[in-house]
Order: sequence, then C-alpha cells, then structure tokens
Amino acid sequence: MDADAIEAALEQGKTEFEKRGVPADLCLVGLDGTAEAKIVDHLTRNSYACVVVGGGIRKPEPMLPFFEKVVNLIRQHAPDAAIAFNTSPIDSAEAAARWIAAP
Repeated sequence: MDADAIEAALEQGKTEFEKRGVPADLCLVGLDGTAEAKIVDHLTRNSYACVVVGGGIRKPEPMLPFFEKVVNLIRQHAPDAAIAFNTSPIDSAEAAARWIAAP
C-alpha cells in the first residue's frame, strides 16, 4: 500500500470508531528509535479499554521482536486494557468491539 492509501484507510477506521460512539486515539510510530517512548507516552496519557495493534507492526516477520515489545509495553503500561488485532486500519473498531462494549 502507498502512503495515501494507508492514510485513507486510517481515516476510514477513525470514522468507524466515531460511528460506534467509541473514542479512539491513534499512535503511529516509525522505527527511528523513538517508537518505544512514543508508545509509553500514549499508553500512560489516558486510560484505555482496548489497544489495537495493527498489521504494520504485527505482520512483517522481521518485525516480530518489535511486536513482542509493543505487546509487553501494553501489558506494563495499560494493564487493564484488552489487546486486539485488526486486519487493516478499516476494521480497528470491529477488532476493539470484540473486547469492549460501546459507551
């Protein structure tokens, strides 16, 4: 996928959360050495019922060590949050809904 397609999918995913009346926060990270701090900042900034980890972190096999780190950061810094996995940014709300009820 190109950057424009990813951005459009992220917007569509955000709209799906809004349709369900579920507040959502997006934490996009790069692999420039700041990802861990950015993730911890997001996880500790608010209380989350569910954290959805996207395929960009989860799917490429070389990302496995980083994916493990992300899951453990969620466990450490948002221990009460469910962890869900989407198939694309568009179905993030559906992934979260498997674990939480809409307000």
